[in-house]
Amino acid sequence: MRVFIAAATTAVIIGVIPSLAQAQTATGPYVDLGYANAHSSASDLGAVAGRVGYRANSWLGVEGEAAYGVKGDEVTSAGVSGRAKLRSEAAIYGVGYAPLSPNTDLFARVGYGSTRVKVSVLGASAVADGDSWNFGVGAQHHFDRANGVRADYTRQEFRGKSVHANVFSLAYVRRF
Repeated sequence: MRVFIAAATTAVIIGVIPSLAQAQTATGPYVDLGYANAHSSASDLGAVAGRVGYRANSWLGVEGEAAYGVKGDEVTSAGVSGRAKLRSEAAIYGVGYAPLSPNTDLFARVGYGSTRVKVSVLGASAVADGDSWNFGVGAQHHFDRANGVRADYTRQEFRGKSVHANVFSLAYVRRF
């Protein structure tokens, strides 16, 4: 049985590795625009998010990200209710790609970002800032040489804070 499993695993590896190596993906600049939902233990916020990136080769790239809040959430702190809304978010990432075909990729990214949230309670408001180390994974598929879709998950680990965020996004991607 072990010999059969080893043979099957070897056959899969021999079949997959050459196809990954032959995947000639498009390189160069790209942009995307979509919706992101940031969920934490304190709130569930929505944002319009955009990215500008450059893919240097089939395996590596860099991207910048910016987001603006469009959906707030009710929050409660020390028994007092209020409202939170994302003001802005910006980050920069290094991206590693695993091409599955010329038009489909899996990717992982790691970077650093800054987030601003406005909290309003009893007619008063304050802005809270946080810097974070971010890391995530996702997939993208292009329907032609230029147009595609992207879905990803990013974890934001805020420095010196007990609240962290899980961000899920879906976006339209345009390669140039």
